Amino acid sequence: MTERPQPIRVLLVEDNPGDADLTREALEDSRLLLDLVVASDGVEAMEYLSTQRQPDLILLDLNLPRKSGKEVLAELRQDERLAHIPVVILTSSDAEADVVQSYRLGANCYVTKPVDLQSFQTIVGTTAGFWFTIVKLPSS
Repeated sequence: MTERPQPIRVLLVEDNPGDADLTREALEDSRLLLDLVVASDGVEAMEYLSTQRQPDLILLDLNLPRKSGKEVLAELRQDERLAHIPVVILTSSDAEADVVQSYRLGANCYVTKPVDLQSFQTIVGTTAGFWFTIVKLPSS
């Protein structure tokens, strides 16, 4: 009997429902076995991380209500249980200050969301392909 592979657990922290849907669709198009959870703000993300099984990867927007992506990233990196989880910043900001601060706070990757639909789907698909097929993620 062949054991089914475990899905890759992804936490998407995104307050824009349209971007969350586009990201979900792009990830589904990758044909990888994924378990995607969406948190709509930083507080919800931290609550999820404190009560649920840890994700294998976090896709984190910077501009979030209640608790910003930068605050979430800083908390993640200070929490011994969560600090090892790779974090991809997926945001509309291309400000150099945001890029620099995100890496200083411990982001593993910074991706700016393109404006047009096709480019957005390509970027998310490429990012997923890299993180889920090339990179060796730590076991949860």
